[in-house]
Amino acid sequence: MNSLESMNITALLEEAKKYTNKGKVASYIPELKKANSTDLGIAVITPDNKMMSAGQADVKFTLQSISKVISLALAIMDKGTEFVFSRVGMEPTGDPFNSIIKLETSDSSKPLNPMINAGALAVTNMIEGECNIERMERLLHFVRELTNNPAITYSNEVAKSELETAFLNRSLCYHMKQNHIIDGDVEELMDLYTMQCSIEVNCHELARIGLIFAMDGYDPLRKKQLIPRHIAKICKTFMVTCGMYNASGEFAIRVGIPAKSGVSGGIVGCIKGEMGIGIYSPALDEKGNSIAGMKLLELLSAQEGFNMF
Repeated sequence: MNSLESMNITALLEEAKKYTNKGKVASYIPELKKANSTDLGIAVITPDNKMMSAGQADVKFTLQSISKVISLALAIMDKGTEFVFSRVGMEPTGDPFNSIIKLETSDSSKPLNPMINAGALAVTNMIEGECNIERMERLLHFVRELTNNPAITYSNEVAKSELETAFLNRSLCYHMKQNHIIDGDVEELMDLYTMQCSIEVNCHELARIGLIFAMDGYDPLRKKQLIPRHIAKICKTFMVTCGMYNASGEFAIRVGIPAKSGVSGGIVGCIKGEMGIGIYSPALDEKGNSIAGMKLLELLSAQEGFNMF
């Protein structure tokens, strides 16, 4: 097991910080444009509750697509593996995360995987509850359990901003509704999905989420299984194959750890049995991944020998 004391994450962060000027903050969701493009933070936590952080690790940001891993785990816990994957596929895609192309060209109109927007929308549609208030409360409770923080909530401002500009996501929903992949009211689903994406965390809380996945769903701090082991493994597999959008293959070669990014600049990573990692840096590449965040993970993986391959 790697020792936190031997990991000089401050030096690695300083090296990676040079890359913050190579990307751009997401602008298609107006509220996200307010982020400071030079921010870079990291937190790592081990099963014995030791934590180390550097940079802007306390800055709050929204989960965005990182929430897709969490909603997938909850949906499988609610509906079972067979039901979930009867409506969502398991294959990576080389297309952008918000692409509609594969929905139109696939015989079944089934989204290729749960990490692209179409698949994530279909998954969120499966979360149980009588109404959106109940479904969102269940999601929030789940994230609060994973982070061990009962104060976790979501940003109304980001959710509203995202809902008002989510025209392409609405198109994905209507296409899937036409083909019986989703049911119910599209606007209700969009409301829930934007709230889900707008759940706020910092690097410390994100690292705790990563730790739960690193421990196959088990919380070593409170000695309880939060996600069934087989479901945590499914989620981690998607993180490897699809977690970094259509850059997942290159990321697997360069870094080689299960990770999931979001367009707010967050990245969650997990080292099996060893640690969870939370990173934030909002300057993105053209595929929607944090440039400095990915570089920091690459440097950390190389230094500590984290590459799972």
